[in-house]
Amino acid sequence: MTFTVAIVGRPNVGKSTLFNRLVGKKLALVDDQPGVTRDRREGEGHLGDLDFRIIDTAGLEEAAADSLTGRMQRQTEAAVRDADLVLFMMDARTGVTPTDRHFAELVRRADKPVVLIANKSEGRGGLAGAYEAYDLGFGDPVPLSAEHGDGFSELFEQLAAFAPAPLDDTEEADDAAARKAQPLRIAVVGRPNAGKSTLINRLVGEDRLLTGPEAGITRDSISIDWQFGERALKIFDTAGLRKRANVQDKLEKLANADGLRAVRFAEIVVLMLDATIPFEKQDLAIADLIEREGRAVVIALNKWDLVEQNGNPLKIMREEADRLLPQLKGAPVIAVSAETGQGLERLMHAVLQVEEVWNRRVSTGQLNRWLEGVLANHPPPAVSGRRIKIRYATQPKARPPHFALFGNQLNQLPASYTRYLVNNIRESFDLPGVPIRLSLRTSDNPYGRKR
Repeated sequence: MTFTVAIVGRPNVGKSTLFNRLVGKKLALVDDQPGVTRDRREGEGHLGDLDFRIIDTAGLEEAAADSLTGRMQRQTEAAVRDADLVLFMMDARTGVTPTDRHFAELVRRADKPVVLIANKSEGRGGLAGAYEAYDLGFGDPVPLSAEHGDGFSELFEQLAAFAPAPLDDTEEADDAAARKAQPLRIAVVGRPNAGKSTLINRLVGEDRLLTGPEAGITRDSISIDWQFGERALKIFDTAGLRKRANVQDKLEKLANADGLRAVRFAEIVVLMLDATIPFEKQDLAIADLIEREGRAVVIALNKWDLVEQNGNPLKIMREEADRLLPQLKGAPVIAVSAETGQGLERLMHAVLQVEEVWNRRVSTGQLNRWLEGVLANHPPPAVSGRRIKIRYATQPKARPPHFALFGNQLNQLPASYTRYLVNNIRESFDLPGVPIRLSLRTSDNPYGRKR
């Protein structure tokens, strides 16, 4: 069920700035000049673990019905009718104006739930206007600074009160079934001559891709539809990725760019290493690219039939992978031979398993019980004599798992403590081999005393 939120208010109160912050992109033009927004603009908003459709609207002004401003107002009224919740925005620095009162009445007649936002509440200048906002009759205002990101934890609480209940087990199962009905996109990447095309030919059971001892045969990213068990797959073969400084030929540059696009388009990336010379510098650079793009990874150690089996070489290489790639700790490392077919079924089972991890969601209740234990065992350090406070945690989205912490002074958290939190999340919620994103969202109390 889609939950729709409309942002309304008179011109230049910060609606588009709030819209951009909630969608996480600068989709709406923002300028000090009033009236920049004319058409209503829609986007996918995210706050904490809430996902919703968000509508930015033109500033409300009194005008003749057939004028441009009047037509803009009708667009805003249509957005209010479509919305499940209205965020009515006023400028706390200016205070409540007659225009605010006029359009507050218009919104009230729509008979929709309303959350009142007193924007630009940062500092003492916004306090008086924020108090004055009570006069509009929409209850307690949410003091906010859309520009600086203050007050969003309180906005989250207000939105959560009106948002529909999360999916129950049946709906989640339906959602997972719909996802599995779509082909899983897998990119096979690695250095030149790692055996990517040979691997795919062996998987699909035919010489679908040109192979040979020469490095760099593959140029275009080729997609192949295939079925593994009951799961539909779309596998992308890519050109071997070399260090950018070593790429001189124009066609090779285009092939490199095409390979990078395949990684961005994929959901799961199989990183192929030559098991006889694994973890070269370029292998690590490719793994870092995969992590930055937020894709789940399975490491395939190809040419395993050429590796001496003294001791336990696979265990050693798995430990080496965790040491060299801490950002993807626990990524499956599978020994394969594209020439003989060794390990290919294990490889595909690992791909499906890491997809489940990449899509995993952790409930807000579980996260906050985890956070309570973490803070009790290892609280964040004090900064300038003031204790950093982490109030609560949510998971805004998966694919890859993305977690958000709300509190005070979180921008002062040391990188070492952030790494500790990420590693603890990975271990506590069993998230091996996928990138983990952690957002730190500071929310100051604008009514607090400023020093």
